[in-house]
Order: sequence, then C-alpha cells, then structure tokens
Amino acid sequence: MKSLPYIAALTTALTSPAFADGFDEAGLLARAKTEPALTVYDSTGKIREQAAAFAKAYGLEATGTKAKAPQIIKIVSGEAKAGNVQADVVILSDLPAATAQLIKPGYVTSYVPEDMVGKIDARYQSPLVVSNAPVVWAYNTGLNQSCPVDNIWALTDPEWKGHVSMPDPQAKAMYTDWFNQLAMHYDAQVAAAYEAHYGKPLKTGFASATEAFVAALAANQPLLTNSDSDVAAAVGAPDTTENFIGIMSTAKFRENENGMKLGICASMSPMVGLFYPSFMLTMTRTDSPAAAKLFTHYMLTEAGWAPQAADGKMSTNRENAVPADEPSGVAGYADKMLNYDTATSGDDWVARQDWQDLWALARAGQLGQ
Repeated sequence: MKSLPYIAALTTALTSPAFADGFDEAGLLARAKTEPALTVYDSTGKIREQAAAFAKAYGLEATGTKAKAPQIIKIVSGEAKAGNVQADVVILSDLPAATAQLIKPGYVTSYVPEDMVGKIDARYQSPLVVSNAPVVWAYNTGLNQSCPVDNIWALTDPEWKGHVSMPDPQAKAMYTDWFNQLAMHYDAQVAAAYEAHYGKPLKTGFASATEAFVAALAANQPLLTNSDSDVAAAVGAPDTTENFIGIMSTAKFRENENGMKLGICASMSPMVGLFYPSFMLTMTRTDSPAAAKLFTHYMLTEAGWAPQAADGKMSTNRENAVPADEPSGVAGYADKMLNYDTATSGDDWVARQDWQDLWALARAGQLGQ
C-alpha cells in the first residue's frame, strides 16, 4: 500500500485549480497559424474525425491518433522525460493513472476557456473533464420483454452463474476503479440493495458491502472478455438462446441497427450503470499552445463533440444535449447512474492491486463471504 503522503500529493495535484483565461478566438487563431501541426491522442477512433473537422474549420493542420490510455500515458510521459514533446493534447479516461504519471510530474496542464467556465460544473474543471461515458447494465431484448434482474445482487445468485458478462477487471482498470468508488461513496446503497434483494441485512466478514458484492460476483464465474464489443456480442447476439446480463459502453448499442438486441436494465438497483469521465489535458511543453487551446474549446462545443455524442457520451458542457436518436436512450436514466468522484482518484490508483487481488482470489474460490 502507498503511504498517506503519496495519496495527499495525488489529491493536491488533482484538485489544484485548472488554468482558465480569456478566450480570444481571433488572437489564438493568428498565433496557431504560426505553430506546428497539432497532434491529439484519444482512445476512440472518433478523434480522427474530430481533428479533421477542427482543422477544416480553422484552416490548420491537426492529426487525431487513437491509442489505449496506457499507451498514451507511456508515449507522452516518455516524450516529456526525453525533452522531445510531439503530442499536444491528450484525452484520457484513466484519471488515476494520469494523475500519478502525468499531472503530478507536471507533464500536462488543464485549460478551461473562460467562456466555458459557467457552462461546466465546477467538479469537472480541475482537471477538465470533457465528457462522461455511460457504461450500463444491459440485457437481450429478443429474449426478454424487460430486464430479467432488478438488483446487482441477483447477479451473484446461482441462477446467473456464468451468465454475467463484463470486461476482465484485472485487465481493464476502469472496473477496479468502479469497485473502489462504490466502496468509498456508495457502500450504503450497495448494502441497502442486498437487504432489498434478500429481505435481511447484510452480515459479512468483509470490510464493506462492496467487497462482499465484488467477491460474490467474481465467485459466480462471470464470462470475462477483452472488450465491450465481446460483452455486447455475448449479451445481445440476435441468434442467442442463452440469457446473459452484461455491463458495457452505450457505444455498443449502435449495433442494434445491425440486428443486435441490446436494452438497458432500467430498473437495476442501486444503479443502472456508471459514468466514466474523459479528461482533456494539454502537454505543458507543447509547441502549439494556441492551437491546443483552440482545440480544447472546439471539443467543448456542440459541433466539436457531435461525433462522440452519437455514442451516448455526454459532454460536460450543459448546453450540448445528447442527440434524440442516440440508440441506447441512456439520457433518460442519467439520474440512476453512478457518478465518478474525481477528488478520490488517488485512492482508486492506490487500491487497484487490492481489488484485483480480491477479484482473483474470489474467482478462484479462495475466499468466503
């Protein structure tokens, strides 16, 4: 376990005020035209489309590159250490790792355009959260008229053994972060859900209701996958005869147009799903600072965010609505989603290994309840 001073250092780096200043579009554009081409990294392929649209709108050169969060962190931290910064803007969904490996060392800064300050909740400004990606419990609408479960504890019952699908928490840190967020901020709701499902209060030797739930879920042998796409295929395949409940990104609901049968478990307690934030950060030593500021502003506008809004990802700019034709309908359940508390991401980082160990031991049948 890391020391308390280490956690305090991460928290200080995370909660220090984001850099905000006046947004002078004309002045920034004039300076940007004298700068090298902009390079942006994100974990979605949509960034290529967004960078191209930005370049066209402003008459600049910009390249969007898709890479997974660990790759992005490795690339940009390596460039910063070598004094050869090539990236300019990074969009990351792994705040705990970004805080420890990019924000704390000072490799990146957070910029909030002044005209956006009043449109974005304060909790999303330091560092700047550009969007919240919904990850939801889902079922097969071809096999069921509605979700066959309404409580996360039902997924730990024998009836659902081997029939819950999710990305492997030991490979995808988002899920260990989710466990830690549940334990720190929503444990009472997890305990209440147990009592609602079983009709009696939870009695456990674990340190929290969340630990008991995670251990029970792992012991029930869920079908673990390498990606949300694989979860979607297990749950919503049109020709399947087996019922699976899965947790996945709402981006996968676009496959319903191609025959997939995915529906949101709208009655799931204590939460329908979770919001996982994406952070937009600028390299401290970028050689295209004006273009980086223009791009940050662009991504906070309706036009700039539109390609990702189509997948249900919710802009933190309150004026940017989720499209009415977004396939999952997640906007209707926003108040039933778990929100990520960025202030405790340092704790998520420190606790990752503990949650992975708990998961592995429970899955191997080496833990009791």
